[in-house]
Amino acid sequence: MALAVLAAPQETPGRRLCRTNPRDRRADDPRVGPARSPPTQPARPGRAVQLEHEYARRGARHLFAAFNTRTGQVVGACFARKRQVEFIALLERLCAQVDLTVTTIHLICDNVSVHHGRLVRAWLAEHSRVVLHFTPVHCSWMNQVEQWFSILRRKRLQCPNFADLNELTARIEQFIAEWNQTAEPFHWTAASFEKILAKAEAELATARPKLVEAA
Repeated sequence: MALAVLAAPQETPGRRLCRTNPRDRRADDPRVGPARSPPTQPARPGRAVQLEHEYARRGARHLFAAFNTRTGQVVGACFARKRQVEFIALLERLCAQVDLTVTTIHLICDNVSVHHGRLVRAWLAEHSRVVLHFTPVHCSWMNQVEQWFSILRRKRLQCPNFADLNELTARIEQFIAEWNQTAEPFHWTAASFEKILAKAEAELATARPKLVEAA
């Protein structure tokens, strides 16, 4: 399984919501939760989506989610805050939902303090069934749950309109339920991994002269 965090920002009036590139920001900081007036007009033949640039923020929700790399199913929960106690709540939900015949649950997590703080370490000491593994710094893209977060953003959060936090939470939970009905695992191959590395090397080669100059 894989695990990471998705978060919505706090109220920030006057900023444009819709982003054409879902990778403009980290997966744990998508721009969601506005209320627009007039409402967004859907696309029609010959006309793109019309999106009002002024909106009011209604707060934030943090989605903690685990992606099962064998089945593709997702276990997730939305919280008002992003702390160790919320992460532990997800771990407890995960343990309750995973069949007891599975004696060890391996979780791949981002290397952030929420995932390995004092409270989490104490909980893990009492729950040997759960084993955490951490991606290297700046390598969260290696975690398959990030791919799922990207799908969530494109399908539900690209240009959203939510009246309040309850609607935002309901929309995310509905997406998880619908996803799990037809879930399939992501099949990463050696070829796809090499393609990612080649792209990273190309971008690094382009940026290297500027980095040398700046140094």
